[in-house]
Amino acid sequence: MDKPTTPIIANYSPSQAAIDLVKTTKILLLVGIAGAGKDTIKQQLLKMDAFQDIVSHTTRSPRINNGVPEVDHVDYHFIDTETALRMAAGHEFIEIKQVHDTIYGTSIGQLQLSKDAGKIATTDIDVQGVDEYKLLSQAVIAIFILPPSYEVWRDRLAQRYPTEEAFAAEWPKRRASAIKELNRSLSVPYYHFLINDDLERAVRVADEIAERGDSFVRQDDEARLMARSLLQEIIDSE
Repeated sequence: MDKPTTPIIANYSPSQAAIDLVKTTKILLLVGIAGAGKDTIKQQLLKMDAFQDIVSHTTRSPRINNGVPEVDHVDYHFIDTETALRMAAGHEFIEIKQVHDTIYGTSIGQLQLSKDAGKIATTDIDVQGVDEYKLLSQAVIAIFILPPSYEVWRDRLAQRYPTEEAFAAEWPKRRASAIKELNRSLSVPYYHFLINDDLERAVRVADEIAERGDSFVRQDDEARLMARSLLQEIIDSE
């Protein structure tokens, strides 16, 4: 059974210094349903000189992804619960949340590194995290990554599981999560939608969006329509 969220986390609010930092740092947040390719796009952007990763803090243990172990201070800053709570009490986080029994947070110090380097601070995040950043600054740029089609997305997800049976068991949860995330992203005006049909093109467009700032063009409207169509296909797939 999951532990209830610790009060200091449930009631957390960033300091004025944290708010000012978010407002004065160029930030790009990448969102997307599982299997859309947001992590791949992020890794390609981070190879470019303009971008710097926001390395989050977490109280979970390092994992092995595709045979490669996660590295401390690269994939995450791995800390214990006592340290996380002490940092929260000192208002050292921009945002912090508890997911089941694990704490995740973005520190002020991590974002400061990007600002001092003159970089675009970049990370992948969920829709809840975007909402939190947007409450602090409307200038934060959020891109929602879309797969090219429902069929491609479902195939990508299935390939993550060792058997069809394992995928079938997880599919209802993945489907429900995708519907929730797409519904939320389409209910607010501040997402740029990006179709990941070709990696090179997707990375180029993400870079263009980040460089021009949070202004919208005709292609954004077209991609939003694609997002609505994808959502309807996922809903109809039950």
